[in-house]
Order: sequence, then structure tokens, then C-alpha cells
Amino acid sequence: MDRNYAEYAWNQTSEILAIDSPSGFTQKAAQWTKKAFESLGCRAITTEKGGVLVDLGGQGQGNGLLLAAHLDTLGGMIAQIKGNGRLRLTNIGGMQANNAEAENVRVYARNGRAYDGTLQLCNASVHVNGEYRNAKRDFDTTEVVLDEDVRTEEDVRKLGLEVGDYVCFSPRTCRTASGYVKSRFLDDKLSVGILLGLAKYLKDQKIDLKRKVYIYITVYEEVGHGCAASIPEGISEAISVDMGCVGDGLTCTERQVSICAKDSYGPYDYEMVGKLIEAAKKTGADYAVDVYPHYSSEIPCFF
Repeated sequence: MDRNYAEYAWNQTSEILAIDSPSGFTQKAAQWTKKAFESLGCRAITTEKGGVLVDLGGQGQGNGLLLAAHLDTLGGMIAQIKGNGRLRLTNIGGMQANNAEAENVRVYARNGRAYDGTLQLCNASVHVNGEYRNAKRDFDTTEVVLDEDVRTEEDVRKLGLEVGDYVCFSPRTCRTASGYVKSRFLDDKLSVGILLGLAKYLKDQKIDLKRKVYIYITVYEEVGHGCAASIPEGISEAISVDMGCVGDGLTCTERQVSICAKDSYGPYDYEMVGKLIEAAKKTGADYAVDVYPHYSSEIPCFF
């Protein structure tokens, strides 16, 4: 595939990374994604659960293929407005306070306004807190400090903020001089960008697909449901286009295609994994097959 399509995928990815979209707060990102596919000439619809289903065309009515990625990300929600005007959070998905300390956030009120703030340890000064180094980091020992002159619970409520409002963490997206992409929430917005690149390639090259192919951008993956809704008739195979795992006991690196044979819930389809391996060999893609010890996907659950 021409390098231009990789650049297009990166440009689309960087735009969608700038749209906050934790699970349950994905409407704006889904609308953007739908319009992006439609701009390529694809037929796209919004599903009942708020996802985006894209028809790439293809021959026949059965033996269809579904390529699924997810738009939703990890995040937080206000669980308590403290008496001093600071916010205790609860996590959305697997967001962890211990890797988000000192991160910039945006807090969205239901009146449409967004307020900046920072997640920090309670009693955050190392010059004051003698237990700073040993303090546990979780969402009970950290808090959001708003960039507003708020000193009481009532001050915060006057801004329009309430329990249940979303807290979105800064993605800090950048592309290095050597071409590496770094950002929070590449899981799984990078895959959305890649699938947009695939759609553009198919349309530009006027490729006549020999089977029906759909792209399904889901919006509740980080909380474990949603992909089984609105599946078109005739789908016989589904592939989750998602992040790859790298770590101790696994063989994949950040520079390879990661093929998952089993996750923490159970094995993936044996025949499909074999087809992915053969496709990687045929195209010369550098790949690794691994078992993910602490991961599960919504995709294998409905076939």
C-alpha cells in the first residue's frame, strides 16, 4: 500500500485523538468518524448503541467479513465534589490513577462547558507530605484540582459541575522526528485511523471486493459490551483490529503485528488465527503470535 495512505491514516488518527471520548461519552467522536467515512464515499450508519457501521461493498450475501475497532477510551467521572472544591473520581474502564498522576484533564459539565484541571495526589507537595513517596495511588488518594477559583463544594456546583460528569485525560499526542506516534488512547483510535486508510485505499483503487466487508466502530469496548448489537446479516467472520500486547513472557515487539491466539477469557477462533498467520506470511508482514494474560475483547464473545 502506498505510503500516502499511511500518512492519511496518521492524519485521521491525530484528529480523532483530539476528541475526548471515554465509554459513554462518545457521540461527538462517533459523528466525526461517520462523516470521515462518508467523505470517502462509504455508506455509514449510526447504530442503536451509538457506534458506526460502514458498508465497504463486496459481492454476495453470505460469508461476510466484519472488521471491528473501538472509538471509546478510558477515562473518569466525578464521584464526589469535596468540601474544599476538589473532585474525587471513579474510573471509566481500566483507567488507573497510578499512571495518570499529574495529568491534565478536562471536566465536562452537562451545560456544555469544559473546565481544565489536574489529577494529583491528595496532599501533593513532597515538601509537605513526608509519606509522598510511599503513598498509594488510586482514585481515593488522588483528586482533581480545577483551574478555577473554587474553594467549596458550592463553588464547584455554581460552575455547573455535578456528580456523574465526565473527566477526560489529555492524550498528549505527538509524532517524533523519527516517525513514531505517541499518545494516550492509541487503543483504539489508531485502529480507527488505519481502517479509514483501508477504506480510502479501496475506494481510490476501485477494488471490487469478492465478499461483503463491513467496518464496525464500536463505542463500549472499554467496559466490555456492545459489539454484538447491530451486526449485519450474512457475517461469518469477525476480526478485532485493536492494540497489541508487549511485555514479559510475550514475543511481540512494538514494531510487529500482534496476533492474539488466546486472551484471559479463552481461545480465539483457531481457523481465523491461522488465516491471519498465513496473510502475514503472504504479505511479508513482521508478526508474532501471543497469548494475552490480562486482556479480553468484545469481539470473540459473539461468534
